[in-house]
Amino acid sequence: MTTPEKTDHRLHFGCMGLGGGWDASPYTAADIDAAETAVEAAVESGITSFDHADIYRHGKAEAVFGEVLARSAGLRERITLQTKCGIRLAEGDRPGMYDLRGASILRGVEQSLERLRTDVLDVLLLHRPDPLADPADIAEALTSLHRQGLVRRFGVSNMNAAQIARLQAHLDLPLVANQLEMSLHRRAWLEDGVLVNTPESAANGFPAGTVEHCLAHGIELQAWGPLAQGRYTGAQQTPQESATAALVASLAEAKGTTPETIVLWWLRRHPARLAPVIGTSNPARIRACRDAATSEPDLSHDEWYTLWVTARGAALP
Repeated sequence: MTTPEKTDHRLHFGCMGLGGGWDASPYTAADIDAAETAVEAAVESGITSFDHADIYRHGKAEAVFGEVLARSAGLRERITLQTKCGIRLAEGDRPGMYDLRGASILRGVEQSLERLRTDVLDVLLLHRPDPLADPADIAEALTSLHRQGLVRRFGVSNMNAAQIARLQAHLDLPLVANQLEMSLHRRAWLEDGVLVNTPESAANGFPAGTVEHCLAHGIELQAWGPLAQGRYTGAQQTPQESATAALVASLAEAKGTTPETIVLWWLRRHPARLAPVIGTSNPARIRACRDAATSEPDLSHDEWYTLWVTARGAALP
């Protein structure tokens, strides 16, 4: 197996919010303009990696991004383009399902390349585990895509350590990324490592050893939902969240930055060097993440722990 190519993305821009509604209606000129404004705000803020999935807005997120690339000469060469495949949305009487059959992967990539108006994907992630999938069949499809020059690198999303290892055993190409929900609000990924031998461990739910596996194998952990729907930057729902938001605001003021940056710095301060995937399409909120994209986390050991304990609302075990 070849050595994983190093990644150095402080932030990724999640494109799920681009392309209009979550339906099959056509996207509009206004949707293209909104996507272009969001992409420009991201690039201006130092974010050069863009994360898609073939199902986002029923394919319209990829399509409007392709329109933006067509408008912006030279942009494709300055960015990393990543998409995901493996989920089929419900259609008629057929329920939504996962589909990582090799032929489905090949067909999905072909359609994504067409929508994105590009000849190659920098990264392809398998969106969700498919219980019926044959890892050898998956590996054959990924290897074919790589040999054809259609995809440069591969990764997974929402998979545990055992699932990653099982797929990697059939694949000579290294898996370079795993995208999971991780934030100051969704902390199971972190607390899995400290609740060992405590009554709380059984209720944690996060697949044990996944963070450590990714660290040991050079797999970038991409954190989706890192801003926790604004819980600590303006949309508090509980007294505990309000207390955490007040601490976040205080730290932001002391360090001359934004609350969004503090929340993202908290993730990036972890030794796993998490790469948050910000999902907002609001240009102002994108620009509020600039310091997290362009500078190293300015959080001390004590500040990081104080944020964690305040957010969990209880002392550590």
